[in-house]
Amino acid sequence: MELNDLTGHSGEWLRGSGPESDIVISSRIRLARNLADFPFISRCSEQDRSQIERSLKECVLAIDVSPELLYVNVAQLEGVDRQFLVERHLISREHAESDGARAVVIDGRERFSLMINEEDHLRIQVLESGLALDSVWDRIGQIDDMVEQRVTYAFHKQLGYLTACPTNVGTGMRVSVMLHLPALVITQQIEKVFRSLQKISLAVRGLYGEGSQAMGDFYQISNQITLGRSEKELIKQIGEIVPVIIDYERKARDFLVQESHENLHDRVSRAYGILRTAQTISSEETMHLLSSVRMGVNLGLIGDLEIRAINELFIHTQPAHLQKLSGSELDTADRNIERARYLRKHLNRENGAGNAEKN
Repeated sequence: MELNDLTGHSGEWLRGSGPESDIVISSRIRLARNLADFPFISRCSEQDRSQIERSLKECVLAIDVSPELLYVNVAQLEGVDRQFLVERHLISREHAESDGARAVVIDGRERFSLMINEEDHLRIQVLESGLALDSVWDRIGQIDDMVEQRVTYAFHKQLGYLTACPTNVGTGMRVSVMLHLPALVITQQIEKVFRSLQKISLAVRGLYGEGSQAMGDFYQISNQITLGRSEKELIKQIGEIVPVIIDYERKARDFLVQESHENLHDRVSRAYGILRTAQTISSEETMHLLSSVRMGVNLGLIGDLEIRAINELFIHTQPAHLQKLSGSELDTADRNIERARYLRKHLNRENGAGNAEKN
């Protein structure tokens, strides 16, 4: 398996199934871990980083976590390939942009990845489609246990796992759920929801995590603090809050259907029409329009178009994906043309692949 093999398919977390998948795109848990015998990354020498990479490579490739693993030396990748992995949610932006020895181990079905020499020596993440925190926790717990049998983590019996960032000390765990909340945005209730989340120490981030914008009405809800809380407590907190947000979004969608049906139908139809006919289109506009189309599919305003196909378009129309799929480097103008071509091809196939004329 090679990196280019990933371009031909999408990860399991984009399949559009699982509990509450009309609103919940994916559930993710990430664990931050460090090796006891080395300083934190910010204080590592280049020799330290190389030794950490070799040790963790040997460890991860020796454990039975997947029948198909891809080991990628991130430091040796071209910029477009690093950005491709970021768009795919397999590495962080920080991991892509940093220097020195670093790598990522990827499951063939993209259910998990292990980043080596990111902010911490090792960051394990597991992704699943829909609201599935319990099964994500089961899988990441198994991977973490298998790694810990072969290496010694930096651990303090009172503080817990020691991490580069103080907010991760303790469990080293970040629990996050990616939500699609277009109706709350349209009805201008989204800021009220965010203020409520901040009061209970939950973070709200965009599509690509910390520092990213909320493109396409996608928001990641996650814990901010791990110290003093157990893994189950963190999962319970997110697991109890997310259904409340889902309920708010569903009520907002019901309101739009009942009180503003014609405007809603017009918004969805226009979005679908532009995406199927545009000759040039930016990434930002594409995300905005796909958001309306995705909501339209879930509300029955567009038929014969699968949610999985829409989910994939959100990712495949990103800059690095377009360049990988086209097999050439493209400047902004050419990307906008290629993006429009790609959208026309995938939304117009199979005799239209959809019907935006439902009432």
